[in-house]
Parts: sequence; C-alpha cells; structure tokens
Amino acid sequence: MSDCGQFGITLIAFVGSVFSPYYAWARNKKSKPNDVDPENYCALNVALYHPTSSRWAMTERGARHVSRGSDFFKVGPSEIQWDGKVLSFHIDERCAPWPHRIRGTVRVHAEQLITFAAPLDSNCQHMWGPIAPSARVEVQLNQPAQSWSGHGYLDSNEGLEPIDGAFQKWNWSRCRLSNGDTAVLYDVYSKQGVNKVLALIFSQAGDVKTFEVPSDFAMSPTFWRLNRSMRADGPSKVLQQLEDTPFYQRALLQTQLMGETAVAFHESLSIPRLVSPIVQAMLPFRMPRIS
Repeated sequence: MSDCGQFGITLIAFVGSVFSPYYAWARNKKSKPNDVDPENYCALNVALYHPTSSRWAMTERGARHVSRGSDFFKVGPSEIQWDGKVLSFHIDERCAPWPHRIRGTVRVHAEQLITFAAPLDSNCQHMWGPIAPSARVEVQLNQPAQSWSGHGYLDSNEGLEPIDGAFQKWNWSRCRLSNGDTAVLYDVYSKQGVNKVLALIFSQAGDVKTFEVPSDFAMSPTFWRLNRSMRADGPSKVLQQLEDTPFYQRALLQTQLMGETAVAFHESLSIPRLVSPIVQAMLPFRMPRIS
C-alpha cells in the first residue's frame, strides 16, 4: 500500500499456476499428473487498487513465451529482474475481459532478506516462506498513470502437488507492527479437516520467532458468500475489500494483534470452490491463455 493509503498493488509470478484451469485440465488428461510441465503454465498476475482506477490482469503463457534464470523471469512482454539489491518488475500486461493496459515498473527494496521456510502440510509437499518480510516499494506506471511509494512484503510458495491434494481452505494475514516487525498468521485446514496455524514474527533484524496463536474470530461473509475468519486479540473490521471472487478474497483489515491496533492484509481461499466445475469454466474469462 502507498504511504498515503490511496494506492495498492499485488504482484504474483506463477510457474505452474495453482489457479490455472488449463493446467488442471492438462493434469486430468494424464495418468501421471506430474508429467505435465509447469513451465508451460506461467503468468504474472497484477492487481491495482485505487478508488477510481483498480485493474486486474493475469494472462497465462506457454513455455515458448517464458525464459528464466537465477536473476530473471520473463513471461511474455513482462520481466522480473534481480540485481542483488533490488527486485524490479517491468510490467506490460492486458486486463480481461476489459482490455485495459497495465504498463510500468515496480521496484522492491528489501529491508532484510531471510531464508526461513516452513511446511504447510504434514507431508512437506507445500512450503512457504517470506523472502523480504519488510520492504520499500516504488511504483512508476504509465498505464494507468501512477507514481507512488509505500511499504511492501515478498514471499514464496512452492508445491510438489496441486493444492487440492492437501488443503481444504486457508486464511492468511500479514501485519506490520508499530515497532517495524512483521507478524504473519497462516491458518491452514487440511483436506482431512486438521487445522495447522503458523504464528510468526519477523523482526527488522531478520530474526524469526513464534508467538501464541490468537483466538479465531469469524468475519462477515463476502459478496460471494465466502466464509472467512481472522486470528487476532479481538474482532477485526474490513477497511477495504480488495478482491472478491467465488473462491478467493483479499481485504485490508483493522485488527488487534500483539496488544495493539494494526492494519493487516488478509486473504481467504476455498479449495473446493476453486476446483468446482463451474468456477473452472468461469476462470478463462478473467485468465486468458496464449499457448
């Protein structure tokens, strides 16, 4: 989010997109789903948040449109570069179904880099870890015209199987505390209904520590009647609904954590809804593919 609180951006780079209906259909055709090459299902998801100029783009591209190495990832006309200090996103994407453009550069200046990673499931098939729990972000866009800076966060998810193989749902949140530390809550429910919660503090010095898992407070369902909850010291309030889909929601919350009132990014995902035939048939209208 921008320092002024008016602008926001989310960027997600996918290799083997977990939300891709095309990837799911290809796996379903194979007797061995892991034989499907994830490199053939890549995308850069860009979501812009502003009261009057929000935009969302996620065009999936096949392997011939993709190249990547240890310090770059190019997918179609967009490219991500790492120079050892700054992660730069050079964005050139088209929204769907309305063909607005998103063009410009976003630079992420990590305040610290860490190598922490934790399994989300009992079989260690799904790993998560923040790369930069705290960062400064500079946004310079030509389309739409935006120039701002603010506070950000960078993390990574890796999976050796589709997410519907292990999970039922999750709620995730990230909150910057008054002392500059970052608190992350990853509240995961397995396919068997077993609940696992990661409650972690990432300090400005790069240290990682756990904290006592807070109580779980139910929140009002979204427009699509997606149930969600937030672990906190008390009930949380939605400040801004950023994303609202049949299977996924992202919101900005006012919450109570670690004895203080803070602003948190929060997301909820329902895997059964994601993999339902109706949702899978709807996704191509927002997520076109260039093979």
